[in-house]
Amino acid sequence: MNVMQPTNPVIGKEPIVYIVDDDAPLRQSLGSLLRSIGLQVHLFDSVAQFMNHSRPDLPSCLVLDVRLQGTSGLECQRALAAANVHLPIVFMTGHGDIAMTVRAMKAGAVDFLAKPFREQDLIDAVTAAHHQDRQRRDAERSHQQVLGRYATLTPREQQVMALAASGLMNKQIAGELDLSEITVKIHRGQAMRKMCAGSFADLVRMAQVLEWRGEQ
Repeated sequence: MNVMQPTNPVIGKEPIVYIVDDDAPLRQSLGSLLRSIGLQVHLFDSVAQFMNHSRPDLPSCLVLDVRLQGTSGLECQRALAAANVHLPIVFMTGHGDIAMTVRAMKAGAVDFLAKPFREQDLIDAVTAAHHQDRQRRDAERSHQQVLGRYATLTPREQQVMALAASGLMNKQIAGELDLSEITVKIHRGQAMRKMCAGSFADLVRMAQVLEWRGEQ
């Protein structure tokens, strides 16, 4: 299944809600509700139509009916995950059951609304989904900044940073790399400066990010 990736960033736009439901009156009603609170809304009658839609790179979420003609909501969730598309999902259904809810929530759904639901329940779920997406985006930007700074370090500075973050003292690092202790201090100071680390604890946290991303 082809999954469209986000396009270039769009500045100054409100968060987006994608609604996929084959019930046209309900789809339009939900769209009007969410537009009334200042959100951008894009409506789709099928998963295929949604998947072929180009998405701006903005905080977004997907309001998705579970039971659809053609590709189901749960299949859509699996396809997005397989394509590494991190889009928070609020499921809705008129025929929900416990097993279906558990599968959706275990796979990362933000909420599961049984039709008919209160307007406020949907607004609350969408608000939570947008908050989750903003947090993910902020974390990703932070990770990219760390990676960019790390790339400015010399190979030796990278080695010293990794060993220091692992808990070794300067004297131990010097022995490990066959350097003088003063040289280790210089490399460590340069790594702190280039990584914009305000403290050694900051440097350790950055090293943990790099380790998680497989950069060390």
